[in-house]
Amino acid sequence: MIISDNRPIGVFDSGVGGLTVLKELQNLMPYENIIYFGDTARVPYGGKSAPVIQRYSQEILDFLLMQNVKMIVIACNTASALALNKLKTLTSLPVVGVIDPGVRAAVKAVKGEKIGVIGTKGTIASFAYQSRLERLCSKIKVIAQACPLLVPIVEENMHNTDLARLTIDTYLKDFKTLQVDTLILACTHYPLLKPLINEYFDKKITLVDSAQETAIEVKELLAARRLVADTEKIGTERFFVSDSPDIFREIAVKFLGRELAGECLHHSWTD
Repeated sequence: MIISDNRPIGVFDSGVGGLTVLKELQNLMPYENIIYFGDTARVPYGGKSAPVIQRYSQEILDFLLMQNVKMIVIACNTASALALNKLKTLTSLPVVGVIDPGVRAAVKAVKGEKIGVIGTKGTIASFAYQSRLERLCSKIKVIAQACPLLVPIVEENMHNTDLARLTIDTYLKDFKTLQVDTLILACTHYPLLKPLINEYFDKKITLVDSAQETAIEVKELLAARRLVADTEKIGTERFFVSDSPDIFREIAVKFLGRELAGECLHHSWTD
């Protein structure tokens, strides 16, 4: 007899970028129920200190635990870099970040000895990707670049504009000069820029999308822990945000390519 666990997966991000992770989870596991928390009142996390990000992440963890989730997915690179280990000590549930899946995929994909990483200032400054890559393969040279303007370009729905192309050229020209053949998109907003980045490199670069790799790891972990939902049913989705639900709904459309199917509710912090 197959026992199903229909409790939801808890997914959180500093804002809307984590919806790229939610989209991949649903593509791979349409039967899973998901609760998504977007901390839109305190976005972005990229420029905040580690103690602040850890406190925010713990508050969201506490909220998701109250929703009776069966797993936590940190769909934010900055929070994965700075809060993952702390959250693992605070719950017995499996907690998955977006960094390790992307790192492992990049090491498998690289053809030469150079891997590029682009992300927020916080993610790049944390050295999370660089240290993990070098630990997995000491021969690899990691070239990391903070790209702070890319998130607002995506947020403002300008990810297919000349401004986006110019910004990509400014940030990524060294990767082209150095003939980097594998590039990790170390921010959950960046998958929306994949067409332009591929265009910039004449499709001669392997783009590692941490959202896709994270979804694969979540599926494997759910199976290993016997936490898989009833595969004969279509999963549900619910959203909570710490700022305006209406604004979140509007922005979410371009990340998901559709309207939100589930309710979107406001949750305010006391501080």
